[in-house]
Amino acid sequence: MTEPLVRVRGLVKHFPITRGIVFQRQVGAVHAVDGIDLDVFKGETLGIVGETGCGKSTTARLITRLLDPTSGTIEYEGRDIAQLSRKEMKPLRRDMQMIFQDPYSSLNPRKTVGSIIAEPFKVHDIDEGRGWRKQRVQELMEKVGLNPEHYNRFPHEFSGGQRQRIGVARALALDPKLIIADEPVSALDVSIQAQILNLLRDLQRELGLTIVFIAHDLSVVRHMCDRVAVMYLGKIVEVAESEALYSHPRHPYTGALLSAVPVPSPGAQSRRQILGGDVPSPTNPPPACRFHTRCWKCQEVCTIDEPMLEPKPGGNLAACHFPLTDDEVRERLPVIAGEHV
Repeated sequence: MTEPLVRVRGLVKHFPITRGIVFQRQVGAVHAVDGIDLDVFKGETLGIVGETGCGKSTTARLITRLLDPTSGTIEYEGRDIAQLSRKEMKPLRRDMQMIFQDPYSSLNPRKTVGSIIAEPFKVHDIDEGRGWRKQRVQELMEKVGLNPEHYNRFPHEFSGGQRQRIGVARALALDPKLIIADEPVSALDVSIQAQILNLLRDLQRELGLTIVFIAHDLSVVRHMCDRVAVMYLGKIVEVAESEALYSHPRHPYTGALLSAVPVPSPGAQSRRQILGGDVPSPTNPPPACRFHTRCWKCQEVCTIDEPMLEPKPGGNLAACHFPLTDDEVRERLPVIAGEHV
């Protein structure tokens, strides 16, 4: 691997819980992200997966500094941006852009599509002459598969998939190096999802983009991503190359997630690992290994010592005292004619 484009170390984000109307005092905190280490390498697509509320979107917003971290470092091209002011961050924002989850709420309904896509040029005061912005916006619309003649239409005149293409065009306007795609297809029909995913892959190859791809759908992540990071309750519990993660996961939580993926084959057998209990509250997470309250492999050490994210057999990085063996993987994941998929 080359030097990482983004290097995150000890990243923490706690949202305070306050009580009182006039004299508010903090009575607790939501541990949204609680000390994660993560590298994003140039030109790769890194997937971040996990249950709702595990901290995926918060991590994305911290990397782009849409949220200020409680502590930790965020290095972009070797420069720590965690404590930069808004003024200092502005030049860097040209290099990192976001594609948001909901194409219906992420576009201003009072502005035309041309104005929405041209907004980054106005914010960064970029104008290369009369008619340049319109020409550039129409080029971007054509690049993402929209009719340039619809420049003056409003968002409500487009379908959900077309609106997400508008969001992609807006993200590409400033020629960024890093794109954060926060569940970009979860609000779309399945047939439209494939079109948007293929568009992102084509754009990545054409423009040399680095993408952080957040999703719930593990099948989508396998299709899109070179590496995958699995999050649980504000922690990263496993990181691996995409195929390695799907063929031999090492963390029990990863195994449980994969066992729930439907097998698209007639006669396929599916063996699901059902997790006991509910996800603990992020305001009072369990000590040591946060997964131990739901883990079928839990032993006393799991409740005392927090496991480190370190290499396990097969090369995956996993935070687990008792990682899954290959035999356990074969027993607990979907099986087709005796072969693991």
